[in-house]
Amino acid sequence: MMKKLALLLCLVASPALADFAPPITDPLTKAACGECHMAFQPAFLPARSWDKMMANLADHFGDNATLAPDKAAHIRKVLAESAADGPQGGRMGHKILSRLRADETPLRITETAAFLRKHRLPESEWKRPDVVTKSNCVACHKTAEKGIYEDD
Repeated sequence: MMKKLALLLCLVASPALADFAPPITDPLTKAACGECHMAFQPAFLPARSWDKMMANLADHFGDNATLAPDKAAHIRKVLAESAADGPQGGRMGHKILSRLRADETPLRITETAAFLRKHRLPESEWKRPDVVTKSNCVACHKTAEKGIYEDD
């Protein structure tokens, strides 16, 4: 009976796990990164990308996101641990890395091969008033902040 229940749970959970990225749970990281945009799951980029991004917070995609050095160091550590190549990157991290060249250091999740492969949409979709930008994940993936990216 227990084996059947375990198998059933695996079958039910499998689709969600296929498009699951562990969400940020650290309160400081979630607050700092989520102040202006969704706190993106670190598994979408390798640690080298997060490190480069954290090194230039004075020009964070056109905004000044500078933090106190101790806070920045803490966030950098959280991002590295859950990055695609970090110890907590999970299946999503592995998937991201498999489509990334070793010499690539992308700074935008929306420009990675993995994102582009999954989001072959007409340009009109990106211009919808409820979407506006490719980084507005929750417009199409209602559970994105929880790390679940099934097609909604």
